[in-house]
Amino acid sequence: MQAKDSAPSETWSERIRAFASGPKPIGFFLFLLIAVTIIPAIGVSVVLLQRNNEAQREVVSTLAEAMAGSIAEAVDRELSGMSTTLRVLSTTPSLASGDLKDFYDRARLALAGSGSYLRVLDENYRLLINTGVPFGDPLTPLNEPETARAALKGGVTITSGVFFGKLDGKWSFKVVKPYFPENGPPRILVMTRNADTLVDVLSQQMLRGGWNASVVDKNNIVVASSFMSSDVGKTFFLNLDGTGIQHEAEPAEGREGGTYTAIIGESGVSGWKAVVWASTKTIEEPMRHSLRMLLAGGLLVIAIGAFAAWLLGRQIAGPVRRLARDARRLGAGEPVHAIEYPIAEVATVSSALAEAALDREQAENEIRLLMREVAHRSKNQLTVVSSMAKQTARSSRTFAGFQDAFQKRLHGLARSTDLLIAGGAAGVELRELLAAQVDPFRPDSAERLKMTGPKFRLANQPAQTVGLAVHELATNASKYGAFSTSTGRLEISWKVKDDILTLTWREHVSKGRRRNVRRRGFGTEIIERMVGGTLDAEISRVFHRDGLECVFRIPVDRLVPDSLKNPSPTGEDD
Repeated sequence: MQAKDSAPSETWSERIRAFASGPKPIGFFLFLLIAVTIIPAIGVSVVLLQRNNEAQREVVSTLAEAMAGSIAEAVDRELSGMSTTLRVLSTTPSLASGDLKDFYDRARLALAGSGSYLRVLDENYRLLINTGVPFGDPLTPLNEPETARAALKGGVTITSGVFFGKLDGKWSFKVVKPYFPENGPPRILVMTRNADTLVDVLSQQMLRGGWNASVVDKNNIVVASSFMSSDVGKTFFLNLDGTGIQHEAEPAEGREGGTYTAIIGESGVSGWKAVVWASTKTIEEPMRHSLRMLLAGGLLVIAIGAFAAWLLGRQIAGPVRRLARDARRLGAGEPVHAIEYPIAEVATVSSALAEAALDREQAENEIRLLMREVAHRSKNQLTVVSSMAKQTARSSRTFAGFQDAFQKRLHGLARSTDLLIAGGAAGVELRELLAAQVDPFRPDSAERLKMTGPKFRLANQPAQTVGLAVHELATNASKYGAFSTSTGRLEISWKVKDDILTLTWREHVSKGRRRNVRRRGFGTEIIERMVGGTLDAEISRVFHRDGLECVFRIPVDRLVPDSLKNPSPTGEDD
């Protein structure tokens, strides 16, 4: 009995070891992915639930603090603008000269549409003018003269607190600046402005989610408020100490119960405070809602992810096995056909395998064609090099001369070959071929070389022949012709007419530099034998008194690639 019981135990043990050490099915990894996704997600959700409330508070406090600072800066800009206006008005000549009527007119014009009015006091704090009333009307005494006394005594610009204006019946504030003329008693400039104009400063802020903003003066009196306009002129309902963040500020009677969060920004110009405040309950409600939504959404995502992973496992297992079969067929060189799978990625791999099989067949055909082309071109190059070597040896007197001339001609052939490789089966542009052969010899001055003619593309073999001929002409020009002096010029032009390409090489040199027309070198052999014989060209060479003129007339059908027979070149470049 013991032997019978031990056999199944050993079988299960072997199966477990084989499963642990051997390859696993895709279903195992997908279920492992589910576990790896769910377990960390649950842990992260727990941590997020613990930290989210603190993070939300920090973000809200930071935004509110920035908003309070922005309001304080806006208030500073408004008060600084008023102070600047007073400073500019104090420089008016009519103020120093005592022409109050002229100063009244100028000040009234400067303050038109600003919601402010200006009063001028003498050294005894008596009103001289008030732009809020017509000039010459009786003037009422100044409200709250303490600010004027402090400004005159300290000699600095001072901003008052909020007060009720008797003139217009509105809550107002004022900026006071003392003026000390060189000749005469001092004056006090008082600019008064309605407090409700600061509501625009508060309305420019994006106050949402139960947040409100108020501006209070140094006596904790409300100057402007986004919550209730009736609060202006009253003591602010929260007890504020210093600047920064105030938690659990005590509200005044008649306000909603509970605690408030207040963020304070202080004005550097006036000492006023910009307070951004909201009920703590109102602030925390969106946070609690976000926590509930986060928990519910996390559980939903986990459930959907588990179901999607299970479904994906069933959809992938079969197609993957078929992909493995196609991969083996590709490795064996057998044709592979694309299969439409329900999973886009698997279908893409199947299409890629089919394309790879097709590309492999095409690549093998292209390699065979390329090897034949390489062999053909190598034979042509060897024939050209052999002819060059023979002709160079025939015209050279020393080995050093042969080596130098042969090397230069090889370089010219190499430049033509580079163009042939770049152009491929499409051939080579004539202008590029000419430039490649002439540029190594041309002088620095661009005016000494001019090339004009239409676009014209040569086949590979004619391009090599023409390139060698142009190389020889350029070499002779550098030794005896246009490029051998500091004033010589070269003009190369070409045109196509009646299926004939006419290429003209014209050098211009001084009359004292005429070359020896009787001497025949390798260049002459190239021009006459290779260009004339190979391309059926008509060649004429004329040695003018000011330089050589060489004209080639070549049939177009001997030059152009097969794909460009009977070309109609257009567009001329200079």
